[in-house]
Amino acid sequence: MNMFASINEKIKVTVLGSGTSTGVPMVGCSCPVCLSDDMRDKRLRCSALFEVHGVRILMDCGPDFRAQALSIGKDASLPIDGVLISHEHYDHVGGLDDLRPYSYLRGDLSVFAEEYMATRIRTRIPYCFTEKLYPGVPRISLHEVSPYVPFEVLNSEGASVEVVPFRVVHGSLPILGYRIEKVAWITDMTKMPEESYRVLEGIDTLFINALRIAPHATHQSLGEALRQIKRIAPRQAFLIHVSHQMGLHAEVEKILPSGVSLAFDGMKVVVS
Repeated sequence: MNMFASINEKIKVTVLGSGTSTGVPMVGCSCPVCLSDDMRDKRLRCSALFEVHGVRILMDCGPDFRAQALSIGKDASLPIDGVLISHEHYDHVGGLDDLRPYSYLRGDLSVFAEEYMATRIRTRIPYCFTEKLYPGVPRISLHEVSPYVPFEVLNSEGASVEVVPFRVVHGSLPILGYRIEKVAWITDMTKMPEESYRVLEGIDTLFINALRIAPHATHQSLGEALRQIKRIAPRQAFLIHVSHQMGLHAEVEKILPSGVSLAFDGMKVVVS
């Protein structure tokens, strides 16, 4: 059976954060973007909530998670069935402790990460993995995953979603992107191996990082992201992990090719 077979049910993606590690506005900055009144120029750290087949999956869990959860209103009271971790940097894992309401109201919360990343999580929040847990700590069940090896995320009703992790490279750090049916999420990438392009064949919607217009050592520039989008050829693409150096949202939108948009916090994308 083709792991990427077409599914009639819609996939809903809510962008919880579209910004880079400093967020936008950046503390202490008075550039036009950081002073903008356009809500699309206000970017929390990069994260998203995927909903498909009744399964709710969080992409990364950065230090803005609590604010992001509250921003989606009553939907924040619904369970999170799994958290997918791309890599170890604080802007992608700094909110793991804030998952505690989900875990102590509904039981252990499944977090999926590579072996090296799982080790770092255990080191950074060791109080979540002791033999005797004191009341109130997040109850995290760590699941180690490997690039190109599909796995399933299940909800409490037994519905499941297949996830395919794939390798991307963040400067010199190997990290993970994820494909969920017809949608892929890539953050903090500079390049990826040929095998990852094969995983992305036939996708409908791509979320991919673009830090700024000028080149950067460990993140894609706008031009590099657009070249990746052209090669991958999704129907539509959304740029994430954006810094204030990208420019004003309204102005950047004018120069983007058809089918490519800047993501913004609170954006909802529905894929049929």
